[in-house]
Amino acid sequence: MKRTVYNEDHEAFRAVIRDFIVKEVAPHFTGWEAAGLPPRNLFRKLGELGVMGFGIPEEYGGPGHTGHKYQAIISEETALAGVALGHYHVSSGIVLPYLLHLATDEQKRRWFPAIATGDLMLCVAMTEPGTGSDLAGIRTTARLSEDGSHYVLNGAKTFITGALNSELCVVAARTSPGTADDRRAGLSLLVVETGAKGFAFGRKLEKIGLKSSDTNEISFSDVKVPIENLLGEEGRGFSYLGQNLPRERLQIGVSATSAATAAIRFAQAYVAERSVFGKPVAAFQNTKFVLAECDTEVAAAQALVDRGLDLEESGELTPADAARIKLFCTETAGRVIDKCLQLHGGYGYMLEYPIARLYADTRVNRIYGGTSEVMKTIIAKDMGL
Repeated sequence: MKRTVYNEDHEAFRAVIRDFIVKEVAPHFTGWEAAGLPPRNLFRKLGELGVMGFGIPEEYGGPGHTGHKYQAIISEETALAGVALGHYHVSSGIVLPYLLHLATDEQKRRWFPAIATGDLMLCVAMTEPGTGSDLAGIRTTARLSEDGSHYVLNGAKTFITGALNSELCVVAARTSPGTADDRRAGLSLLVVETGAKGFAFGRKLEKIGLKSSDTNEISFSDVKVPIENLLGEEGRGFSYLGQNLPRERLQIGVSATSAATAAIRFAQAYVAERSVFGKPVAAFQNTKFVLAECDTEVAAAQALVDRGLDLEESGELTPADAARIKLFCTETAGRVIDKCLQLHGGYGYMLEYPIARLYADTRVNRIYGGTSEVMKTIIAKDMGL
């Protein structure tokens, strides 16, 4: 279906990203997967391209307000090329918005210029062992020192994406106990340097997919965090985390739909050149019907994503609509990519074919950013159920 979500500037940007991927990413990507993360310099190169600081004002070296469509284009082009950019979208699309909305002028001057150049990368630490979607159960503590100059941070986090390639980590910690009426009270956000004394990397977790970005356990032992690194107001961390979730869930929907679109293209190319019983696999009616079904499903998902991108740009994307986008697009991608892998036969299970990586990478989309079950709960509540 014809898409109208992008203008000429967006398409010119797409050409730049496509060229960057061909020259700087595709030739090296297999090595990044083997290493478990890309080289740190990748993000500086992306900084030179001007894509590390979307939303950062020009006075700090950023491009100013741009909306999320440019990052969506990056997702589309990396998927079609069968590559990824490490934890780029985590840093620029998920964590940076917290700083954009909450940072003081002094914090902006301190962090924004280096974020825009790719010299400062960001990760976020919310999940703890035994605490997933229930953020109110966070046990990591940040105690204010007697002189009020710093917090003392103690605790542990898990499933932290991109920590090894990050200099700053936004940590959700409990600065005061929750109350009987509100377990969510008392949470705050602190910006912690990953090189700080007492900040330790634990296991680098082995995942079934997303091999080109690291996922780690981290811990804090009496880490001193300057009071100047408090993000926003003390005790309002839970509400801050919720404010950015619609955009995060939109991005997951974008990524899932991009992966499904790429899967169809990979499958089309494969069945056109692969022969069985003396004729191309593409000639069989079953192949045509399966791809037709996949194409139709992805067209519906793409329409939902594009509408979400417009709503996000106008500031009208609601939590419930973001949940609908994430639920539909991630579930659709799971079905479509599975069917496209099946069309590859045994070769679809081999990692030398990009469909295999898409299959493994896409599974987590129905888990992180809120599980499909959580999305259904949000949608049902919006329906008044």
